[in-house]
Amino acid sequence: MAQEGQQHPLGIYFKIWILLFVLSFFSYMVDYLNFQGATRWTLILLFMFLKAGFIIAIFMHMRWERLGLKLAILVPPVFIGVLIWLMAIEGNHTELTRFEFFGESTMVPQEVHH
Repeated sequence: MAQEGQQHPLGIYFKIWILLFVLSFFSYMVDYLNFQGATRWTLILLFMFLKAGFIIAIFMHMRWERLGLKLAILVPPVFIGVLIWLMAIEGNHTELTRFEFFGESTMVPQEVHH
């Protein structure tokens, strides 16, 4: 009698669970140690992507899937990210162009004199 599914050892789940706690601790330490600017956001994004990668790979069983399924699930978000990046570049260009042609924004509240 053949088994229907594949059973993974529980140890790997516990190890990843502990690793996620460690990465969350480091993410918390970024705020606690008061990192600022690009360093802060780089570290926060790094820890976030690492945690998401481990969750997808192990808890969502992506590590054990065929390459075709991995690509079908993981490639579209990459393309969406590229498109969002291109929209951000275009938005910055549009904003700078408006400032160049129309001057500074007139949406800044003016002081009221009585």
